[in-house]
Order: sequence, then structure tokens, then C-alpha cells
Amino acid sequence: MESSEASRPHLVIMVGIPSSGKSFFAEHFADTFKAPIVSFDRLRKTIFDNPSFSDDEDKILNKISDYVLNEVLKTKRTVIYEGPTNLRNDRAVIAKKARDTGYEPLFIWVQTEASAAMKRATRPSVEKPALSVDGFHAKLNRFSAPHKTEKAIVISGLHTYASQLKIVLKHLIQPRANTNERSTMNRPLKNRNFLIR
Repeated sequence: MESSEASRPHLVIMVGIPSSGKSFFAEHFADTFKAPIVSFDRLRKTIFDNPSFSDDEDKILNKISDYVLNEVLKTKRTVIYEGPTNLRNDRAVIAKKARDTGYEPLFIWVQTEASAAMKRATRPSVEKPALSVDGFHAKLNRFSAPHKTEKAIVISGLHTYASQLKIVLKHLIQPRANTNERSTMNRPLKNRNFLIR
């Protein structure tokens, strides 16, 4: 059972406050492993010329990203999801969908100080329009940190991608190494003579 779980594809679910660096890691990770990515930011940029970040806009993006995610999960390849994961309930729905379709959910929590994230969020860039300070705080207040049962891998949003990736790969490889050790230990010993008294 454990070895089959280790070979299941992952749904990598990005978690963090606005502008913590979720998109940065998700896009680089997708690039590194040639994995499909379902990105709220990319969808918003593609669909809306002047994004408002309103609730109505988010509802449209939710429907589209849900549809795209359902389609991509049919590939049985590791997929990166960078969408609405602020609330634990939302993350539970995504994790259940992952398990129901034969995926192993993997939460990656990108942690960044709120002050640093706010500077990023309120500064316009080519990739992203700026959020207002009030908009940032509204989204920040709706964020619930991952619970220990979600077993999120924590990375810093201020580190380089290389150091972030090293942490994630270490966590991905560790369970497989433990499984291999256990399976080796449980194998019957061949050509051994035992004296039974």
C-alpha cells in the first residue's frame, strides 16, 4: 500500500498570503518538471484586461479553474494548483478531489512576513496589477494557516527557488527512503540457518 502511494502523482497545492511568492515557486516548479499548472494569476491576466480583484471576478475564475483542474487531473501527471486556498475548507475540497482522482495532495506553504508581502502586492508589475492596501488586508484577514493535519511543507517566500526546491524535494524523497528501508527489513533472509531450541 505504501509503495503505491509513493508512486501516485501529486497535486501540488500552493498556500500562502497574497504576494507571499506562491506564483514564483509554482511557475518555476512547473517549468522544472514540465508539469501542468492551474494558476489563478495566469487565468486572471488572460481573461480580464483590467482586473478588479472583485468577488464577482473571483467567482468566474473559480469556475474556470475548477473546470481546468478537473481536465488536467485526467492526465495522471503531477499538477501544480495555485488558486483559492486561503481557507482550510477550500483546501479540504481540493485535497479530496485529488485523492478521489488518484492523486496525492501536497501542500506547499510559502511563508512571508505580511509587511513584505504587502509591499509586493501593492506595487504594480508587468505580470500583476497592484492590489490596494485595503484589498490586501481583506485577503490577508481571510487567510487561515494550514493545520498540522494538512502536513504542509513550509518554504520561505524570500529564499531563492533553488533553496525552496531543495526543501520540497527533501520532503518528497524522505517518505520513499523510509518505505524502502522498511521493505528491505521485512524481506525474508535467504540462506540463513537458524537454530531453534
